[in-house]
Amino acid sequence: MYAIIESCGKQYKVTEGDVVFFEKLDAEEGKKVTFDKVILVSEEGKVQVGNPYVKGIKVEGKVVSHGKGKKIIVFKMKPKKNYRRKQGHRQPYTKVEITSIKVATKKATTAKKAETNKAE
Repeated sequence: MYAIIESCGKQYKVTEGDVVFFEKLDAEEGKKVTFDKVILVSEEGKVQVGNPYVKGIKVEGKVVSHGKGKKIIVFKMKPKKNYRRKQGHRQPYTKVEITSIKVATKKATTAKKAETNKAE
């Protein structure tokens, strides 16, 4: 079972037990994090695609640590003008371990099926 979630303006493919690096999240180490913007869920060959998100699906994770990525160098230069600027940058990240992908309960899915049957 895997899911594609949206967080921090990016999309991530996650499964249970994965360790994923997100951009800095406002959560303390050891705390639970819930992602409810699930775009796609695949379970035993059955694929649910959201419009834009799948309802009733939540992905839960645990914050493992915070840190900074590798340093990149930003170098600006204009030839023949004696203009040179060197700047470094380290992007902060949050390391999250995905603990579970929670699917909607059977009561909710049966209620939705009953609603669609009444509408027809």
